[in-house]
Amino acid sequence: MISKKMEKALNGQVNAELYSAYLYLSMESYFKSLNLNGFANWMRVQTQEEIMHAMKIYDFIDERGSRITLKAIEGPPTQWDSPRAVFEAAYAHEQKVTGLINGLVDLAIKEKDHATNTFLQWFVNEQVEEEASADAIVQQLKMMEDAPGGLFMLDRELAQRVFTPPPAEGQ
Repeated sequence: MISKKMEKALNGQVNAELYSAYLYLSMESYFKSLNLNGFANWMRVQTQEEIMHAMKIYDFIDERGSRITLKAIEGPPTQWDSPRAVFEAAYAHEQKVTGLINGLVDLAIKEKDHATNTFLQWFVNEQVEEEASADAIVQQLKMMEDAPGGLFMLDRELAQRVFTPPPAEGQ
């Protein structure tokens, strides 16, 4: 069993991950409105990843014999100034999530909850990838500002992204 403090914090992270999914779904809708279906696809895959993250934490709370308490999910933004602004917002959001995960790790260490600390290391590593992925697209969008045709090439590239769930534990 985990402490009440850790339980509350993990439940908060479930909410944060579900908000992330909601945010990326809103970004997908924005891209669809611009007929940038590859960008929309990238966001759909991101939405699926965030839901998987939420469920991974949800299942962990349950496995540890603690109570899952779901809270309302805040509404995300629905409009951005440009594709680059969307990915800058996604990158900033992933940095925020990294801070939340790091806070959970700090709490697990403080609570001497070694199982939760070990569990959270997957998320620590995942956030490195999440930030790098969003930032790479920001950098590409910056480079192509003077070449609008590049946007359509990037759109085709982003259309290739597929959701691949991680292997089951121990595989």
